[in-house]
Amino acid sequence: MTDYIGYEALTQAAMRGVVREALRKGCNTNGLPGDHHFYLTFRTKAPGVKIADYLTERFPEEMTIVIQHQYWDLEVEDGHFEIILKFSGVPQHLYIPYAAISRFVDPSVNFGLTFESPDKDASVISPAGEADNSEALAPDAPEADIGTVVNLDAFRRK
Repeated sequence: MTDYIGYEALTQAAMRGVVREALRKGCNTNGLPGDHHFYLTFRTKAPGVKIADYLTERFPEEMTIVIQHQYWDLEVEDGHFEIILKFSGVPQHLYIPYAAISRFVDPSVNFGLTFESPDKDASVISPAGEADNSEALAPDAPEADIGTVVNLDAFRRK
């Protein structure tokens, strides 16, 4: 049977919404409430991810960050979040679209989410309007790729 509604993509978007709302809890000056802390794994070369080049070289596929006590300037938007974390004592600004996230864990309450593999179309699981912006913001994105039309039939189950 053909799923014309796209329940899998809708589920992925809803789960990414959980991550977004959990991150919003840490946007105040007091940090995350209680003992909550997050292990967040993301694909370092996913469209729209902006991290220092040396971090991409060190983590060419995926990178896990911990959001707990020492983070700064956490900004949570509809399609991405930004945060400053220290790596070897040096503060680094990270820009991470939710579509790049592959795992989210809050070990303080034994909660975790795993997201679809990177071969899924990120624009299907991004909030409306954010997919085009994240592609336009992608570092080193060739201009020819910005206006590329993707046929969604390739992503539908047959």
